[in-house]
Amino acid sequence: VQLQASGGGLVQAGGSLRLSCAASGRTLSTYTMGWFRQAPGKEREFVAAISWRAGSTYYADSVKGRFTISRDNAKNTMYLQMNSLKPEDTAVYYCAADPRNHNLINNYAYWGQGTLVTVSS
Repeated sequence: VQLQASGGGLVQAGGSLRLSCAASGRTLSTYTMGWFRQAPGKEREFVAAISWRAGSTYYADSVKGRFTISRDNAKNTMYLQMNSLKPEDTAVYYCAADPRNHNLINNYAYWGQGTLVTVSS
């Protein structure tokens, strides 16, 4: 499984960005998919996850109400719509996938390379 994240960039505080994560190698329609981020000097942290049926979504408290995770199983692609961005959202964002249910995952099986999001104040 290969995951390719894209869509990062430089945006002013209050702005929006949409990240994409395209999967190849196999169909991930039954996989849980998630977004993580790592800011400079900090540990990687969970941002959001979505069940394979897209019926369940999960968010870190820090992004609830501002970020929306979604997926298009026909395109084997996951998205992260980020609105009302803050300077503290600056980080490298990683996408990940795992065949287990969200509540059974302690470390995702597959990871993509990161895409840098920089939010200026």
